[in-house]
Amino acid sequence: MIRIECPVCGQRPETEFTYGGDATVRRPEMTNEDPQAWIEYVFMRGNPRGWHREYWHHVQGCRQWIVLERNTLSHEIGQAELARDAARAWSRTSEAAE
Repeated sequence: MIRIECPVCGQRPETEFTYGGDATVRRPEMTNEDPQAWIEYVFMRGNPRGWHREYWHHVQGCRQWIVLERNTLSHEIGQAELARDAARAWSRTSEAAE
């Protein structure tokens, strides 16, 4: 059984969580009218090999969304952080890049 380190509840079995998707995909701006951008966002997903960032929802615990680093080959679990904290950090780095 995989054990996930929830930032709120501590280490918990993965059966308390549900997978929420790829945490590296960024949604296009709502004003973006390019159909190709939306097609890629909705339908095109990679099948990563190795370390990857994913959304997980702690449904049987604190009910928080977390961003988890997981190795898709070995299922080794890396760093976990609250999704809202990851979004703030991503937002700050995006603003700094502009």
